Amino acid sequence: MKKPKVFVTRILPEEGLNRVLDACDAEVWREDAPPPPNVLMEKVRGVDGLLSLLTDRIDGQLLDAAGPTLKVVSNFAVGYDNIDVPAATERGILVGNTPGVLTETTADLAFALLMAAARRLPEGADFVRAGLWTTFQPMLMLGRDIHGASLGIVGMGQIGRAMAKRAAGFDMKILYYDPFAPADVPLPAGAIRCTVLDELLGRADFVSLHVPLGPQTHHLIGRRALGAMKPTAILVNASRGPVVDPDALYEALQEGRIAGAALDVTEPEPLPADHRLLTLKNCLVVPHIGSATHATRTRMAVMAAENLIAGLTGKVPPHPVNPEVLPRRR
Repeated sequence: MKKPKVFVTRILPEEGLNRVLDACDAEVWREDAPPPPNVLMEKVRGVDGLLSLLTDRIDGQLLDAAGPTLKVVSNFAVGYDNIDVPAATERGILVGNTPGVLTETTADLAFALLMAAARRLPEGADFVRAGLWTTFQPMLMLGRDIHGASLGIVGMGQIGRAMAKRAAGFDMKILYYDPFAPADVPLPAGAIRCTVLDELLGRADFVSLHVPLGPQTHHLIGRRALGAMKPTAILVNASRGPVVDPDALYEALQEGRIAGAALDVTEPEPLPADHRLLTLKNCLVVPHIGSATHATRTRMAVMAAENLIAGLTGKVPPHPVNPEVLPRRR
């Protein structure tokens, strides 16, 4: 029996990738950088399935280039803002994602960023490597206390709730803003819901972002929002880069209107090495590693493979984004 033809836009952990290679006639893009849009357009022509990453823009034009053979797009990510889901649905193409698997791992990373920025760990490491550590100095590298401080969580989904659990372990006061969170969402005792974002921004010592990217959240944290924060506050973003306006953030950090920022995601992404945010000592940037553990990335790869193979063989994918397509495929 002829195997379905698929294109995989990057090398994935072996356990997931091998499943795709065994079940499919698969071509894998083996470079570190994503395939350029014009190359991706050519690679998808006539494929039955596509396994994509957040860095791949999957729009109506690309779906049409693939043609009527394309049955499923499986995204190696929880988010799918890189995919025009309505366009896929209109064409009867299933979209899959990898929900739930990276909640705890991403919350670990977000809290690590908070701690690293609060205690100025990157600055301290650079200070030692530069040979500047000569003696104990009472005023050297003074940072911010985490225990007992207030944490404002913007977006109380699964990762936001996992962040709240970690904060409770440090006896932090928890504030949160999420107009869509149910009233009975399980949270640590004493968590306070803010009905207005500015209320949270004005009270929190740390602000951690955990919202999806969409029209309502694009540049949610811009000049006005940054102006509402305490001058001693630290901003953490482990959601999506465009949630924060990078120009407004640079100005706020450079002028001391907030104390610091720690970013796992940026706009643009990747952040160019000469970007002005990287000139600031009070801005910590890491390369989108929220889910980057061996266990989590392997599980993501397996889930993406399972979605792809199920969609290609007429089965229901374990994690469909647009299940309304399923009845049209039977």
